[in-house]
Amino acid sequence: MTESTPASSQQRRAFWLKHLHQWHWISSAICLIGMLMFAVTGFTLNHAGQIEASPSVVTRHETAPRELLDALKRAALANASAGNQKDQKDQKGPVPRVLADWLSKTMDIEAAGREAEWSADEIYVGLPRPGGDAWLSVALEDGEVQYEVTSRGWISYFNDLHKGRNTGHAWSWFIDIFALACLIFSVTGLFLLKLHA
Repeated sequence: MTESTPASSQQRRAFWLKHLHQWHWISSAICLIGMLMFAVTGFTLNHAGQIEASPSVVTRHETAPRELLDALKRAALANASAGNQKDQKDQKGPVPRVLADWLSKTMDIEAAGREAEWSADEIYVGLPRPGGDAWLSVALEDGEVQYEVTSRGWISYFNDLHKGRNTGHAWSWFIDIFALACLIFSVTGLFLLKLHA
């Protein structure tokens, strides 16, 4: 019985060493990806004034069909009465489903779930994104749809990711996974140090 105790102790130690090493290197690989990106973008953010960027702006125009405009006017009235707002100047609400569907089909613009600003004659939707900006407006009288997208380049894109500006859910998940990987990397490193000491 005395001989089996050291063997089982060594087996247990070997088991933990093997698994800690595996978790340590996997988490370190995930951390390396994040750390490299944050290190490079930290440098570019510190020297943003020295890095020239020439934004590109693309503007598109389309005309919304009359049926869509009628549906939007009805939605504006419903939005005003639901919010008990008598003045139609400063209304805000989600982009109506009918408009989001039309924009997606006709102009390949994803506006579903975004907030729209309503006035008596126009709907305005801001579409900010990392590394640029975009917006669209719909004139409720004549149906003119104007869409403008600005791109400031890849450096600006990664700088905005670094700051978490207009990044969305996918980036939020990456940051959470990165934080968890850093925690696992640190804790397994401490346990490995203890087991090797």
